[in-house]
Amino acid sequence: MAGAAQPPPRRGKGFRTRHFPGLATVSAVFFAYLYLPIAILVALSFNENRTATIWTEFTTDWYLRALSNSDMLQAAGNSLIIAASAMLLSTTIATLAALGMSRRRFRGATGVTALLSLPLIVPEIVTAVATLLFFVALGLQLGLTTVIIAHTVFCIPFAYLPIRARLQDMDPALREAAADLYANEWRSFVRVILPLLFPGILSGAMLAFIISLDDFVITFFTAGAGSTTLPVYIFSLIRMGVTPEVNAISALMLLISITFVTISFVLASGKNRI
Repeated sequence: MAGAAQPPPRRGKGFRTRHFPGLATVSAVFFAYLYLPIAILVALSFNENRTATIWTEFTTDWYLRALSNSDMLQAAGNSLIIAASAMLLSTTIATLAALGMSRRRFRGATGVTALLSLPLIVPEIVTAVATLLFFVALGLQLGLTTVIIAHTVFCIPFAYLPIRARLQDMDPALREAAADLYANEWRSFVRVILPLLFPGILSGAMLAFIISLDDFVITFFTAGAGSTTLPVYIFSLIRMGVTPEVNAISALMLLISITFVTISFVLASGKNRI
């Protein structure tokens, strides 16, 4: 009809293309630059030729050799000890901090939040050098203990963010409902808050674990004799040349990282089902 209102023009593919020409191409180049080297590394880890860049035949021998390397297994054991310890400590501290910050607003709350997020902003090399100087000033001998302390402090923000996000999505009326049912503060926390918060805690713990497991810079500066971790061990191998064994170890670490990050993402996305 002549007097009928006309629908607004659709802003679909043509709109995006007109205003952002070449966006799809730029995005494809970006992701190829980011992920293609990783795919090549994984592919070359199955190369039979010891020269990593020349493909000859498919084999899994390099994985078997890597898993039977006693030095690598010791480094992997150190990495697991450090990552598990840092995960437990940082997640506990992050949970307590998130609960305290969510209780009520107070003067300086913004500053505390910024302080908790500071390790995410400060360059990791600065954190590593400062931590090393701090340990030297205290007279601490570098080893597994110093690495665990450094990793714990560094991982707190990574554990804090999912937990804090989970708390922010909770209905404040849950505590009031528990109080109406004659539950004290402790029982309300154990029976109501903690079960709903647990996916966020687990997500933060997974993220802290994988951040600690993959860390190189802070570990390199704060580790002592006998506390070599897997990333530091891989770095020492690379200085003598890249071999399929290095590619195999890197591929295994990549698989572990993807697994834990996926678990953390799935658990964090569960907040929409509260």
